[in-house]
Amino acid sequence: MKRLKRLFQQILFLEILAGMAATFKHLFVRPITIQYPHEKRVLPNGYRGFIALLRYDDGTDKCVGCDLCEAACPSRVITVISAEVEGQPLKRYAREYAMDMTRCVFCGLCVEACPVNALGMTKEYEYATYDKRNLNLNKEQLLAIGDRAFPVRETRVEFQHPHAAFFNVAKRGYPAK
Repeated sequence: MKRLKRLFQQILFLEILAGMAATFKHLFVRPITIQYPHEKRVLPNGYRGFIALLRYDDGTDKCVGCDLCEAACPSRVITVISAEVEGQPLKRYAREYAMDMTRCVFCGLCVEACPVNALGMTKEYEYATYDKRNLNLNKEQLLAIGDRAFPVRETRVEFQHPHAAFFNVAKRGYPAK
């Protein structure tokens, strides 16, 4: 009986038929072709696309020029040149910020390293170009990507917590409010 059953399975290829039935079931249930320029695929929440610089709701940059993103980047894509705010020696900002997206591996370590959440991973994946020099992005281009990808902006810490602006553990009079 077992031999006859095994012989019957070998002759009819039941495993292959079961696999083909599953394939045909999924083939006719969902559409296969997406008309790409007109229809775009819905990306998952954890998708890591272009990296963007973010702003506060008043238009100022969130980046404080701490260079932690540059240190965390494994492929040395990020270049940050920071400067001090005039008249306030304890406050810094990123005077220049550049990324070479041709070498980026989209790991997200720079986003995780940022202490003020000034970087964000967008869901943009259309970055094909004829000249790879167009993928050397400066600060203004990265801010423009951030404005497109993150239209809802965060308010500054001084306005979220009014007492944080007046608390200072440094010398008296620094920084001036």
